[in-house]
Amino acid sequence: MDKKINKSISKISHIHSMAADFLTSKLSEKGLENFASSHGNILFQLSTVESMKMNELSEKINRDKSTTTVLVQKLINEGLVEVKSSETDKRSKLISLSEKGREYNKITGSISSDLIENFYKGFSEEEKETFFSLLCRVENNFLK
Repeated sequence: MDKKINKSISKISHIHSMAADFLTSKLSEKGLENFASSHGNILFQLSTVESMKMNELSEKINRDKSTTTVLVQKLINEGLVEVKSSETDKRSKLISLSEKGREYNKITGSISSDLIENFYKGFSEEEKETFFSLLCRVENNFLK
């Protein structure tokens, strides 16, 4: 096997790090330097639903519940998310975007578009689809 192929995981990790740096830089330009990419991921996940349980959010962002709780607490302190008890199970907490969180997502939407544009620069539509399909296969290998 080619030695380059053995470096795939390292390459993915490096790209992840560069993408996080890109996002941090762009957020800083918008005056949002106190946020990490994981905070943005939480806000993005919450933008797709009305509300979500903490354990569901943990799964979506691939973090354990205690780490997710710390990340969410920062977003609560910033007024970007709200937490309330579930109507059906008072022990369960539901997290949702606040109005300020929805506004934040509008700002980060353009940053995400810039990231995606940079990520796929020079790729044809077919190459983008193939690349995504291959990444999904790799992901599924770890889910089995």
